[in-house]
Amino acid sequence: MAGIIDNLVNAINTWNEKLAEIWLLLTQSPQAFKGGHIWNTIVTIHGALLAIGLALLVLFFVIGMVKTCTNLTEIKRPEQALRLFLRFAIARGLVVYGMEFMCKIFEIVQGITSKIMTAVGVGEVTSTTIPQTIIEAVDDCGFLESIPVWAVTLLGGIFITILSFVLILTVYGRFFKLYMYTAISPIPLSASASESTQSVAVTFLKSYMGVCMEGAIIVLACIIFSKFAGSQPSIDAEASAISMLWTYIGELIFNMLVLVGTVKMSDRVVKDMMGL
Repeated sequence: MAGIIDNLVNAINTWNEKLAEIWLLLTQSPQAFKGGHIWNTIVTIHGALLAIGLALLVLFFVIGMVKTCTNLTEIKRPEQALRLFLRFAIARGLVVYGMEFMCKIFEIVQGITSKIMTAVGVGEVTSTTIPQTIIEAVDDCGFLESIPVWAVTLLGGIFITILSFVLILTVYGRFFKLYMYTAISPIPLSASASESTQSVAVTFLKSYMGVCMEGAIIVLACIIFSKFAGSQPSIDAEASAISMLWTYIGELIFNMLVLVGTVKMSDRVVKDMMGL
């Protein structure tokens, strides 16, 4: 009857592999992800958009200056001229050095993620394993009893495999968002040159910080799940194999659904926490 339980074992192994991959991804920076090939492309795109960002910077600055100053005499005032100069200099610095600034933001938030890992003493997530009691009960099943057992393991295995890929796709999606924010950063950051449009740049940076913070939320969710997975489920050794298996799979899938749901909603959790 080893082939019956293999359906579930293979699915759980896939789940454990995806969790281990997520753990590795969360410790990587966008520069190191996939060997840095994607980052090189993003740097090229960012450089191409930098000229557009600088042109928009001048446009936003002129529009802001016209709205702020009603006449040329006001512009000649030392305090007003200094204020305009500082705004232009800061805005230009954000556009030109925006990528470096965003990388520093990521490093700071990544430090929070690493601190969480270190604080709980977790080097890797706990693997999910099927209790030996269930394996022995399935091995002792007769032919007729094995039919519903096989159906439960097959359905449970398919569901767990789907959840595994949904989980890893969500984490990969975070990297895609980081890359997109970095690539187009010169355009929204150029809006900081004008007082009337600076909210666009502020919102952009807040949203980017939120995407970075998603990593910390995902780490917390994985740690909590690993503690659930590490605890032995309550199994009635006197129950039938199908009852034990059904109870175990139901509890396991429930915990997996909570983890997947939390990971998928990590962006919403961050927005609620940071008031974005």
